[in-house]
Amino acid sequence: MLDYLLLVTGQVATLFLLMGVGFVLARLGRLNGTGLGQMSSLLLYVVSPCIVLDSFQQDSLPGPGALGISLAVFALYYVLILPLSLPLFPGQPPERRSVLRFGAAYGNVGFMGMPLLLGVLGPEAGIYGAISIALMNIFQWTQGVVVMGSRLSAKKAIFNPGVLSLLAAVALYLLDIRLPGALADSVSFLADLNTPLAMVVIGGQIASADLAATFTQPRLYAAAAFKLLAAPLLTALVLLPLGLSPVLYCACVVVAATPTAGATSIFAQRFGRDTPAAAQLVALSTILSIVTLPLFATAAQVISQL
Repeated sequence: MLDYLLLVTGQVATLFLLMGVGFVLARLGRLNGTGLGQMSSLLLYVVSPCIVLDSFQQDSLPGPGALGISLAVFALYYVLILPLSLPLFPGQPPERRSVLRFGAAYGNVGFMGMPLLLGVLGPEAGIYGAISIALMNIFQWTQGVVVMGSRLSAKKAIFNPGVLSLLAAVALYLLDIRLPGALADSVSFLADLNTPLAMVVIGGQIASADLAATFTQPRLYAAAAFKLLAAPLLTALVLLPLGLSPVLYCACVVVAATPTAGATSIFAQRFGRDTPAAAQLVALSTILSIVTLPLFATAAQVISQL
């Protein structure tokens, strides 16, 4: 338990230091709305797809059967959680309601989930985390786009960064094709931009928000409670009878317990929603996850007898 707490606390501290860079730059006038929008586009259209491609280029990937099972399990998570988030916050204005529903459904798997999976459960769990990121990208660019108030055409449902990057990654994996050295390095370097760039963007967005109000808004606590408590608890209960491997079961619970995704702020910026509320929800849920994430990680290990 102490190991989990220290690991998660360290990740949260790093995240807030990176946010602080964006916050200070924005307060000094060195980072404005135009720059934040451009960086958000870079994250959505370049960096996120590179994460998926890079993950499927790693050594010692599970076989196609194991990957297929993990894809089905993580898809089941979104099929369960996304409909439950849709009726939430009916009395809020549309631009804020969209953000709260999106933030209640999607977690910060890349920064909070992956380090915990790798540090506690090992490389196999890291692959499951990468699969979860790929699926999350797909759902964010389909269901998430609709939640954020934008129309989703058939073209957008197929030709979006989440779907295209997963199709390309799976094709390369099944054909056993490795990207050539320079291209592989470029993809890997771009993928590494995800955490620092996303946190700088969120920090810049927080700078324009009422930071003190973050800790006094019941609706933010409600969205955080759904993401940090209801989602992982439901996941743990639903997956328990399926007889999954202990590592996959624990990975699913940890992914479900991650705090609100940084993409909430980035999508809010992209689609003109309530960006300050999005940044506040990311900050609040991340702080609260210091307690909830290690608790669920420990419970999953005990239940699965890992």
